[in-house]
Amino acid sequence: MADISAKLVKELRESTGAGMMDCKKALQESDGDMEKAKEWLRQKGITSAEKKAGRLAAEGMVDSYIHAGGRLGVLVEVNCETDFVARNDDFKELVHDIAMQIAACPNVEYVSRDEIPQSVIDKEKQVEMGREDLANKPENIREKIVQGRIDKRLKDLALMDQPYIRDQGVTVEELVKQTVGKLGENIQIRRFSRFVLGEGKGEDAQEGEGEAENA
Repeated sequence: MADISAKLVKELRESTGAGMMDCKKALQESDGDMEKAKEWLRQKGITSAEKKAGRLAAEGMVDSYIHAGGRLGVLVEVNCETDFVARNDDFKELVHDIAMQIAACPNVEYVSRDEIPQSVIDKEKQVEMGREDLANKPENIREKIVQGRIDKRLKDLALMDQPYIRDQGVTVEELVKQTVGKLGENIQIRRFSRFVLGEGKGEDAQEGEGEAENA
């Protein structure tokens, strides 16, 4: 079996949109031949994910995951195109795995970076620009460092950018694309909510005490 370089895997990944592990396997099966690897991916239906991304996904399911003795819970809605796929075991497994992923990622607040409001990005930039370790650096250097830190922070906030908990070599986005290729339909993570026992309780109690004092 051919020794496949990370650079070759990255090149195939960027040109096909397939997951890293799928690209590596395709290259191994094709002895490092890029065109044969692309054909292998097409035969497996893996490269069809990008083409299906714009199609309407109005079916799907809502799933839940409860963790840590009932102290943490997640609700997630994942959409597909037909109720037939919504009943498919592979789709159900994907949705449940995504719910588990959300439970395991306490910093995640948005499905993708595109959903992060500009106000959040601006606030992060303001915080980073004010850090003491940047005070004596030239303006252009400060901008580069700040942008790098902001990119890392936004990545931490986005579910699709997270390494998949069952396979750290694959992101959640790549996992979804792999399932799209397998099932032949557009699949979209629509929304999610995380519930942590007692979260916000202190603030509610303080508000209640304030109302009592003003009464």
